[in-house]
Amino acid sequence: MSLLEVRDLAKHFTVGARGFLGRGGAVLRAVDGVSFELERGRALGLVGESGCGKSTAARTIVGLHRATAGSVRLGGVELTGLSRREWQAHRGRLQMIFQDPYASLDPRQTVASILTEPLAIHRRGKPRERRLRALALLDAVGLNPRHINRYPHEFSGGQRQRIGIARALALEPEVLVCDEPVSALDVSIQAQIVNLLAELRERFQLAYLFIAHDLAVVRHVCEEVAVMYLGRIVERAPRDELFERPRHPYTQALLSAVPLPDPAAERARRRIVLEGDVPSPLHPPPGCAFEPRCPARARPGRPLRARRRRSSRARRGARGLPRRARSAPWGLRVNPERRATYARPRGASSRGLPHVRMRARSSPHLRES
Repeated sequence: MSLLEVRDLAKHFTVGARGFLGRGGAVLRAVDGVSFELERGRALGLVGESGCGKSTAARTIVGLHRATAGSVRLGGVELTGLSRREWQAHRGRLQMIFQDPYASLDPRQTVASILTEPLAIHRRGKPRERRLRALALLDAVGLNPRHINRYPHEFSGGQRQRIGIARALALEPEVLVCDEPVSALDVSIQAQIVNLLAELRERFQLAYLFIAHDLAVVRHVCEEVAVMYLGRIVERAPRDELFERPRHPYTQALLSAVPLPDPAAERARRRIVLEGDVPSPLHPPPGCAFEPRCPARARPGRPLRARRRRSSRARRGARGLPRRARSAPWGLRVNPERRATYARPRGASSRGLPHVRMRARSSPHLRES
């Protein structure tokens, strides 16, 4: 049996509601029918564009948001309908690592207070035992136990994230929800945190729900990957199968955007360029949410349309300006009527630019470059 089971999870928000009861507003479908299973000691990666609902799904799973519909089971226990007091009995089994190591720690608390607070809330051990537990947690995440009386501002970003990981491990959880734990860190620090998470998972047999934008990190950490788009999971597969043979058009476009370390291979490959914007979750399209942007929707049964990367010269030529205007010493600005205007320096000639409308420099819509 799976340790964590999520079935048809949905989280909707009411936007622009009026009146005392909050009626009459539009419904924003942040998460709309997410389902997956997670076994003990395994890691599931959740990837997708910003705003697709990854963090909202994570917060709903750990109980920070009340689910609109669906089911979340932890070890066979249903969590979605529990009260706050009933949730507390299961809170220690399901913990979360937050994205921002600067905002997730209380600046007025010492490291000792941060690490012993979960133990005090759940009434585990005496004060001396809690302090010993905090010292052991600091050692487990690679920090000096002598720094237990320091404040968060005395640590670097990577060290703060290690403190956040130690706090999540304080109650000996079975599942860790990692909400982009390395996105706010430098590359070298990211490698240290990723290696630490891999070591802790093997040591304590933890299950990870790993949310990230960096597909290389997801491929290194997770055995299974789920791709999310507009509040829904559009594809889920084992790691190697998804990276080598993606099936959904959105997954193919997402993987084609990952740069290759080989410059020759990067220039030779074709990238799938998606057109248009992501539909609004206030008014999602019926059926497949990716249909308005799908490159294959007009040609069923044919391969996706791919484009070669344009050279820098081609990109310069696509700006829609005359060649002389591109090389002329004009400062381009756009007025509220969306018409291009140019500020002419003194002594410059406007000869050869018949398509450019000249305006005085005193115009409030013009400024020098």
